[in-house]
Amino acid sequence: MNPPPEIPKKNDEVIVTFLNLLLANEYVLYTKTRTAHWNIDDENHFELHVFLENQYNSIDIMIDDIAEQIRSLGYFALGSLKDFLSISQSNYNFSKSNQIFETLRTDHDTIIDMIHREILSISNQLNDNKTATLLTGLLEQHRYMVRQLRFLSVNSEYSLNQQILTNSSLLMDWQE
Repeated sequence: MNPPPEIPKKNDEVIVTFLNLLLANEYVLYTKTRTAHWNIDDENHFELHVFLENQYNSIDIMIDDIAEQIRSLGYFALGSLKDFLSISQSNYNFSKSNQIFETLRTDHDTIIDMIHREILSISNQLNDNKTATLLTGLLEQHRYMVRQLRFLSVNSEYSLNQQILTNSSLLMDWQE
């Protein structure tokens, strides 16, 4: 049985508001990545399918970590799609399949910018180093995913098989 969450502090309300906003954006990005995974139609279909699966699996872990941090602060994490869509800063338009990777990159960049804007105040002003450490890890993961997506967009002729093997290995290392 898990111990009860800590009694909420005043600063925690500000942190949890940000974490729920981040959670919503992560969840929408997860859904978009999964949608791209299901609908990718390209000559490298299998490789892209595996690549996107690795990406949404990583995002799924991030979502869980954010929700657990919210709970550790004594609050409930948002959990409905209605709530997520109402506060997410993401646009959910996949009407142009040739822009799927660009759309995903843009969403990752939005999350990176969100974290950049808040991480110092969460650490320094609100004195929550645990959340700041979580955010630092998320920031690193999103930057890595953006580099992967950018590489795919620029190097479409690159053999994805090699990159998928490398990415799968790095994902397994990250999860351990």
